[in-house]
Amino acid sequence: MTLKEAVIKSLEDIGNLTNYSDVLNHILAKKYFDFGSGKTPGSTVSACLGDFIRNGDTRVKRIKQHGGTYSYYWTKNEQNIGIDILSGETETQTTKVTKTDKAKSFDERDLHKLLSSYLKNTDTYSKTIFHEQSNGKDNNQIWTHPDMVGIKFMNLQTKASQNFLKSINRVDTFKMSSYELKKEINSDSELKKAFFQAVSNSSWANYGYLVAFEFSDSLKEEMGRLNQSFGIGIIELNANPYQSKILFPATYRDLDFKTIDKLCKMNDKFNRFIEQTEKLMTASEKYVSGAEKELDEFCDDYFANDTEVEKYCKEKHIPTDQE
Repeated sequence: MTLKEAVIKSLEDIGNLTNYSDVLNHILAKKYFDFGSGKTPGSTVSACLGDFIRNGDTRVKRIKQHGGTYSYYWTKNEQNIGIDILSGETETQTTKVTKTDKAKSFDERDLHKLLSSYLKNTDTYSKTIFHEQSNGKDNNQIWTHPDMVGIKFMNLQTKASQNFLKSINRVDTFKMSSYELKKEINSDSELKKAFFQAVSNSSWANYGYLVAFEFSDSLKEEMGRLNQSFGIGIIELNANPYQSKILFPATYRDLDFKTIDKLCKMNDKFNRFIEQTEKLMTASEKYVSGAEKELDEFCDDYFANDTEVEKYCKEKHIPTDQE
């Protein structure tokens, strides 16, 4: 386990606002990481926590307490910590990440696992939909459905509230998203082509996103105009998936069930994704955990830790911020 992984695991275990000293004590007590001799573990952990914030890693957040000290927490514990505690200013990012390697020797589909890991960190289940596996004689299937689909379930704390919401309107218990993924977008023409591909491919979903590993800085104004006009969100993917950023948020739309039905007929993977979702939504309390596990296993793989991310990027020649 690396130091970053030990810090993340400790924040998850602690489950509340904490400081670097408590994180250090937890690491030592659980023997998550060996600092060795002659080190200053307190300063090392403090610097590591700060790096999460400076690098825009969305797994960790912090708030400034009275007296100017910082408290940290694992983002997924946010709902359990309490809104009153988190009324202070939270920080997740202060610097822009830049990519330095221009070799671009990786394939576009090598990015899918990065995106699925980013989405999993936001509690979104995702699945790649290969257009070449779709039925029909349309040679332009690539414009019919997206590269990836995702679903996020509303996280309600009690079973009673979950059942109550389902009985009123089952659709409101989840949101479905569409993702069009590109390796890089460097020109206005590339942006418009990719953007309207995303518009076409996401007409059925609650949210549609255009995702790219690299955007030219000169396109920010045009991205903003297109986003405002058509509601497609834009995500900049990072080699560290947890540092990926939503540059422009997507606009909510009602689901288009006729198009969903069409896509189910066209593509078996999409059809199975919808079937697995329906199975989880309609499962009785006794079978929810089993249905959730089945959906997770059907969906795309994602990284278990930072070591896996680093190894994968090295194997696929995906440029990282350290290169």
